[in-house]
Amino acid sequence: MLSTPSELDVAVAIPAPGRVYRGHHILEAVPLTVLGSRVLVIGGERSLTVAEPALKRNWARDPHTQIHWTTYGVDCSESELRRLQALAIEEAITGILGVGGGKALDTAKLVAHRLRLPIVTVPTSAATCAAWSALSNVYSDTGAFERDVVLDKAPDALILDYELIRQAPPRTLVAGIGDALAKWYESSVSSGASEDALVIAAVQQARVLRDLLLQGSLAALQEPGGVAWKQVVDACICLAGIVGGMGGAKCRTVAAHAVHNGLTHLLGQRATLHGEKVAFGILAQLRLEEILQGSQLALAARTQLMELYRQVGLPLNLRDLHLAHLGSAELLQAAQVACQADSDIHHLPFPVSPEALLVALTTTDLTGATPATPKL
Repeated sequence: MLSTPSELDVAVAIPAPGRVYRGHHILEAVPLTVLGSRVLVIGGERSLTVAEPALKRNWARDPHTQIHWTTYGVDCSESELRRLQALAIEEAITGILGVGGGKALDTAKLVAHRLRLPIVTVPTSAATCAAWSALSNVYSDTGAFERDVVLDKAPDALILDYELIRQAPPRTLVAGIGDALAKWYESSVSSGASEDALVIAAVQQARVLRDLLLQGSLAALQEPGGVAWKQVVDACICLAGIVGGMGGAKCRTVAAHAVHNGLTHLLGQRATLHGEKVAFGILAQLRLEEILQGSQLALAARTQLMELYRQVGLPLNLRDLHLAHLGSAELLQAAQVACQADSDIHHLPFPVSPEALLVALTTTDLTGATPATPKL
């Protein structure tokens, strides 16, 4: 007797959107027929202002398509999701177009997922790989991370218009570099010994991604629109998405993202971007490896990263995150969130306590000396 799908041990990989369009000034030309005749456009205020003219020229070729425009608020929160789902149902929407950064795209993808509608993503910055991934992060109304949701599919199409990305603040690309770098430092420690061919490929892709960013990030920031800039944009949006899509949860997030999740529960955390917190989380993860395993390789990697961070403006410590004023009790609260039972930090090959993580969070920019094991 054949087993039903629910009884099978099935490994699911969702490596890529249905189609990926890349180019300059393409938003007004790429076909959007997959979205049907009643489209809901969800985005941030700035992003919609930037993208709306090209989108209107695109839809002008089909006057029968009805377009509804709306902003998503501040976070991908349940209150916003409920509002947007109700709007989509009320307007008999046939497809969702997400425009903006990570939270706007996560919101649009999750609305489409819940209503079983086609979704097209249009990133307006390279701050995350949200335009590519089959994943949405859900936050509270105050910006605290609550959970991630694995979606049934990646977007039906991704439209990467470099002209839109070039108009984004340079800080968003810096944040994207931090977020994308985490793919190597997280996947290599959690999945480097995997025997699964797709995971092996994902980890090696993460290595290529890291090398490209180490070599090209400074040049990309110095010459927006140049060859290095385009490579780094593709790396942050597309290559980072491929790693998570092929490699699965362990290749997507480990300690660096868990640190981000914990930090979002602190007052003042909105002063920094997702990728900035993740970049700091990489240093904290490497510091944990030094503290708990005495790893000299981790010390060398952290020293190398800190030089890049200084060059491009990524945070080296809590002071750079505007969190240096917080006391140990508040930081321990963030560490406890990062170490809760279902946290991705436990993908590390060694146990981590909130107390050990607190030491790592407060000593990320120490270099040179062999770390002593803290009294925990």
